[in-house]
Amino acid sequence: MSTAPGGPAALLDVDGIEVIYHHVILVLKGVSLAVPEGAIVALLGGNGAGKTTTLRAVSNLLAGERGEVTKGRILLRGERIERLTPADLVRRGVVQVMEGRRCFAHLTIEENLLTGAYARTDGRAAIGRTLEKVYEYFPRLKARRATQAAYTSGGEQQMCAIGRALMAAPTMVLLDEPSMGLAPQVVEEVFEIVRALNARERVTFLLAEQNAAIALRHADRGTILESGRVVLEGTAAELAANEDVKEFYLGMGAHAESGERRSFRDVKSYRRRKRWLS
Repeated sequence: MSTAPGGPAALLDVDGIEVIYHHVILVLKGVSLAVPEGAIVALLGGNGAGKTTTLRAVSNLLAGERGEVTKGRILLRGERIERLTPADLVRRGVVQVMEGRRCFAHLTIEENLLTGAYARTDGRAAIGRTLEKVYEYFPRLKARRATQAAYTSGGEQQMCAIGRALMAAPTMVLLDEPSMGLAPQVVEEVFEIVRALNARERVTFLLAEQNAAIALRHADRGTILESGRVVLEGTAAELAANEDVKEFYLGMGAHAESGERRSFRDVKSYRRRKRWLS
């Protein structure tokens, strides 16, 4: 089992994977990353960088999109998992929260939550205790427990999707674009709950997020993807202090601070000078 840089042995080790869709479209190109147990690791990058594909490769949900891992290895506690089904992975404690929330619209909030416990075999009492714990972290869901998901807000649906994953009693949650379509105040609330779950319940998170500022504020480590490749990785503090990250992901570079508007040609020229692509 590999070790995360400067830290403990990795719970999840993604080692040089390539992913191809429809037998011809190469999306991930030698992606490697390590997720230490008990950490929050952020996958950062723009739309189309390969963040969602990386999560789906780990959770083995690529087949539904006609994708497959063609090179490399994915290990969970040292065991290769590329051939396991998504259900097998849930039983091993790995659960994905899909982009766009995807609640069952016709079911109530509580019915949605209980679907997350389908693979558990420890009995109703244990599941009931987990449900109450979910309600402790998400009091809004308890207040709306009898409401059909279709009639709840986007923030409540995102909380429901995360709560449903927690009902499986996971070791690690793969969280895809949790801030998408949500108001800033709700995004902050969701990330604070993620941080609390990590600190108190020791749930490990690998999250894909375009909002680099909030992700780095709550994560322990980060990995930046561009065009299916890892271009930079490090602690959240290191990435937040990196001048290129400030310029391209945090809107804090010299141009952004001066309010100067650059042409598309200028942007392309600057991108060619980025240290991580040199």
